[in-house]
Amino acid sequence: MKKKHNIKVTARDSRNNIEKMIRRFLKKTKKERLIEEIKERRYYKKPSVKKKEKRAKAIKFRFKEQQKKLRAQERRNRKKR
Repeated sequence: MKKKHNIKVTARDSRNNIEKMIRRFLKKTKKERLIEEIKERRYYKKPSVKKKEKRAKAIKFRFKEQQKKLRAQERRNRKKR
């Protein structure tokens, strides 16, 4: 299901500072992953390519989580000594 993005930055929030408004807007769009989604949808991807990318992303995520667990365990072992 498609997400609806309602990103709104008012001058009141940023105390009428234009630079602050732009920074807040960019921060909100990054948080919602709006820019990444637009870049992904720019060109058509075959379903098989999407599937491969999804699989690769999952493997990368699992590896990162495994590394986190190992580092945490090493930290605990150092404290015991």
